[in-house]
Amino acid sequence: MRARRGARSALVAVAGLATAVALAACGTTEAPSDAATTPGATTAAPSSGPVTVQGERGKVALDAPAQRVVTLEWGFTEDVLALGVTPVGMADPKGYGDWDTVAPVPSSTADVGETVEPNVEAVAALHPDLVVASTDLPAGVTAQLAKRVPVLVLRGSDASDPVAYMRRTITTLGQATGTADRAEQVLAAYDAKIASGKEALDAAGKAAASFTMADGWLENGTVSVRMYTPGSFFGAVAADLGLTNRWTTGGDKDYGLATTDVEGLTKVTDPGTTFLYVANDADGGDPFATGLKDNKVWKQLPFVAAGNVQRIPDGIWMFGGPTSAVAYVDAVVAAVTGSGA
Repeated sequence: MRARRGARSALVAVAGLATAVALAACGTTEAPSDAATTPGATTAAPSSGPVTVQGERGKVALDAPAQRVVTLEWGFTEDVLALGVTPVGMADPKGYGDWDTVAPVPSSTADVGETVEPNVEAVAALHPDLVVASTDLPAGVTAQLAKRVPVLVLRGSDASDPVAYMRRTITTLGQATGTADRAEQVLAAYDAKIASGKEALDAAGKAAASFTMADGWLENGTVSVRMYTPGSFFGAVAADLGLTNRWTTGGDKDYGLATTDVEGLTKVTDPGTTFLYVANDADGGDPFATGLKDNKVWKQLPFVAAGNVQRIPDGIWMFGGPTSAVAYVDAVVAAVTGSGA
C-alpha cells in the first residue's frame, strides 16, 4: 500500500462508508425549495453571472460559474475534466493517476491530501470558486471546508439508478462551471457509444449475453472478491448495453457492490458467462490471475474452465463518469465478442 491513501483504501471508501454531513457548505445554508430539491435541478445555465445548483446537502449559490475548482473525489475529477475544466487542486492525484488513465490530470494539479482526509488549509490556499465533495467525506471535514469556501456535496453514486445519477452529476457540474452545453455533448457521446456497442453485440450474436463483473485483493494468502451488481456503475452501463448480469444480489445502497469469496462464485454456473474483472499493477497486481492460479475451486468454475475470464484494460475508474463509461463500453464489447482477444 502507498504511504498516502492506497488504492484499496480508495475502493473501500467508495464502497459505502458514507458519513452524513451535518453542516451545509458556505452558500448552502438555504433549505432546499420545492423548485430545486433534486441534485441536477438548477436555475438558468449561464456561462456568466449568478448560478445556483442543488447538492445533496443544500443549494450552492455562486456569483458566477466556477472557474477555480477543487475536487475531493476521483469521479468528480474525471467529470470536470470531461467538461473541459482542469481542477486547480484535487485529492490524491498520484492514486488517481494509477487508477484513472482515461482522463489524465496535468502534473501541475495541486495535491490537497486524501479523499477522506483532505488538507483544509491546502484547499483554502488555492482560493477555489467551488469545492466538489462526496457524501463519503466525514461531516467534520465538510464543516471545516464550509467555513472557508463554497462546497457542493454530491453522492459518488446511487445504486437505485447509477446512470441516471451520473447524468444528474454531469448536469449539475456543467451548470456550476458554466459548461452546460458541454455536459449535454458528453452525455450525447455516452448515448452514441451505447448505441454502437449494442449494434456490435448484436452483430456478433451476443445481445443479452451473460456476464459478471468483479474486483478483488489478495491479503494473507486469501483473495477477497467484490461483485458489481446491477446497482453498480459498471453494472448499470452493461445493462444499458442489454447484457445480463449473473450477480444480482447483495449490493450496497450507494455503489451496488457485494462481497463474496471464491467459493461464493460457484453460484455462477453458466460456462458461457464472461467473468470481467479489474486489477491494477500499482496496487498489488492481479489477484485473480496470480492469487487464484493454484486454487482448485477457481479452476473448476464453469466460466474459468471455459476460458471466459477477461481482465478489462487498466485505467478505467470503476466509480467514474461518462469518460470511464465510454471506455468501459469498448472494453465490455471487446471481451464479450472476443474482438479484444
